[in-house]
Amino acid sequence: MSVPADGGKKRGSLSQRLEALLSTHILEGRLRGGEKLPTEAAIMLEHGVSRTVVREAMSRLQAAGMVETRHGIGTFVRGSALSLETFIDPATIGIVIDSLAIMEFRIGLEVEAAGLAAQRRTPEQLGELRALLDQLGQAAVGINDRAALDFRFHLNIVQATGNHYIVNTLLNLGEVIIPRSRLDSARLFHDEPLHYEQRMQSEHEQIYQAIFNQDVECARAAMRLHLQDSREYLHQARQELMT
Repeated sequence: MSVPADGGKKRGSLSQRLEALLSTHILEGRLRGGEKLPTEAAIMLEHGVSRTVVREAMSRLQAAGMVETRHGIGTFVRGSALSLETFIDPATIGIVIDSLAIMEFRIGLEVEAAGLAAQRRTPEQLGELRALLDQLGQAAVGINDRAALDFRFHLNIVQATGNHYIVNTLLNLGEVIIPRSRLDSARLFHDEPLHYEQRMQSEHEQIYQAIFNQDVECARAAMRLHLQDSREYLHQARQELMT
C-alpha cells in the first residue's frame, strides 16, 4: 500500500498520510517493537514521495513516541522489545506524576458525570458519542488525532450532563487530561500498541453502552473502571521511574 503522490495535494497532507499509514502498520504489528524501518530512499521509492515528506512523517512519528532514531544506525520502532529506560528523559517523570494527579481528579469528576449523562443525554448527543467512538476505532487514525478524539469523547459525555460547571472544568484542563496526549502510554504501561488501543476502545464501548441504555449505575461503574485502570498503570509507571 502506497501514498499517492498527488501533485494537487500539499506536502503536509502527504506527510500526514504517510505517518498514518506507518502508524497503522505499527499498531497492527506489521512493524514490531525493535524493528528497524526501511531507509529514507526505500520509503521514497515505495510510496512515491519526496525525501522532505518522509522526514516530516518520521518527525511526526517520533513526536508521537512510536519510533526513535539512532544516529548512524537508523530509525527503529519503539516497543516492548526495547528497554523502557533507553527512552526516559527526566521530564517524563514529572509528566507521569502530573498525569496521575489529573487522573485522580478525573475519577471524582467524571464518574458522577457519566451517571448524569446516562440520565440526561439526548438522541443527538448519543449520536455524536457513537460517531466519535467509530472514529476512534479506525486503525488509520494517527496517534495525535486519537488523543484529540479521546478528549472529545470524554468532553461530549460531560456535555450530556447539562452541567456547565463540569463542562467548563474539563474544557479548562483540555487535552492534557488524556495521558497519551503527553506520554507514550502503551510503552510506559508495558503493552503492545495494538492491544493498548483495543483495550481503550473496549472500555469506551462499555461506557457508551451504559449511557445508551440509560443505566446510571452501570455508566458510573464503566467510567470508574476505565479511569482507575489508567490510574493504576500510571502509578506503576511512577514507581518504576522513581526506583
